[in-house]
Amino acid sequence: MALNEKFAHRMGKATLSIEGAGGKAVTVKQLRHSFLFGCSEFSTLPYASGEMNAEDSARAEKRYGHMAELMNSVTLPFYWGRYEEEQGKPDFTRMMAAAKFLEGKGMSLKGHPLCWHTVCAPWLLEMSNEKIYETQIARIHRDITAFKGTIDMWDVINEAVIMPLFNRYDNGITRICKERGRIKLIRDLFREARAASENATLLINDFETSEAYDILVEGLLEAGVQIDVIGIQSHMHQGYWGVEKTHEILERFSRFKLPIHFTENTIISGKIMPPEIVDLNDYQVKEWPSDAEGEARQAEEVVTHYETLFAHPLVESITWWSFHDGLWLGAPSGLLDRNSDPKPAYKALHEKIKGEWFSGEQTITADSSGIINVTGIKGDYVALCEGKETAFTIM
Repeated sequence: MALNEKFAHRMGKATLSIEGAGGKAVTVKQLRHSFLFGCSEFSTLPYASGEMNAEDSARAEKRYGHMAELMNSVTLPFYWGRYEEEQGKPDFTRMMAAAKFLEGKGMSLKGHPLCWHTVCAPWLLEMSNEKIYETQIARIHRDITAFKGTIDMWDVINEAVIMPLFNRYDNGITRICKERGRIKLIRDLFREARAASENATLLINDFETSEAYDILVEGLLEAGVQIDVIGIQSHMHQGYWGVEKTHEILERFSRFKLPIHFTENTIISGKIMPPEIVDLNDYQVKEWPSDAEGEARQAEEVVTHYETLFAHPLVESITWWSFHDGLWLGAPSGLLDRNSDPKPAYKALHEKIKGEWFSGEQTITADSSGIINVTGIKGDYVALCEGKETAFTIM
């Protein structure tokens, strides 16, 4: 297959020896990308637990169909204040039901996050700082261990750049981050997460894309912290970043030679949030509708954003934040509308992910020894010859 030269690093080759296929036609199909095209999908918790009414369930089922057609990765919510509203009673059963449901849809899963000062468990405030720290460490071991084998990717800490400076309200995590310092706290969190699962993929994640974040990452690496992936948020409620800014951010973080995940991406298909808003959460409006002009703009910008990231060799994942409209801040930021129907951005992205960037199906004639050479987009494949299937991966 032909692929734009700027995406050539997404291609690979595999040689297979297929018993009994000598001189015969072999059908080769790509099943899945190795690149993670993901989304957040928090409504799976009530759906998988049978808590939705018939109308909401129907919308959810339609949504999951569109998700499975486009995505291969989902982020699930482990916000401490919601996951464990009452100390010692985590929402394990509902979360595992959601995880297993999505796993059955072929999704790789990530837990978000293990440590964050926002949506924090309020009961931590009744403890001493030392006890808060011990409880945070115990939480890491408990949750990583409980979901091991189903969820093996975690945002270990979220938004650490502002964590010790956060002053909107008191919370246990800011308290211990102030006392211990960012680097010492993060070092401990990653160490304990690694002890809980040595094979897990562990991320640091932040919305802060200034030099403050890459200075923090540099300090952590110098302190010996084993970060697997650098997570970068790009919530573009105030307008698309543009290619130049995206390249500048990628260039700065590329110096660490670590995989990069764009963990939370949004582009609006309605009125753009005013530029003077500092904290996106401060923008509170009664209604925030999508409109035809905004949807056309969103589709164009989404494709450009994905093309820019997919072209960079260190980027391994892009997660769209809120698959459908009206969730975080009520924003029209989804790839689906409020009724779970595809917007132009979904359709345009589908043409890329499952069209231009997907090897699809090809027929290759094996040589006399049953050997075929396959070139395609990196990912999982199956080769079929006279009713026999051979699974393989192009890496």
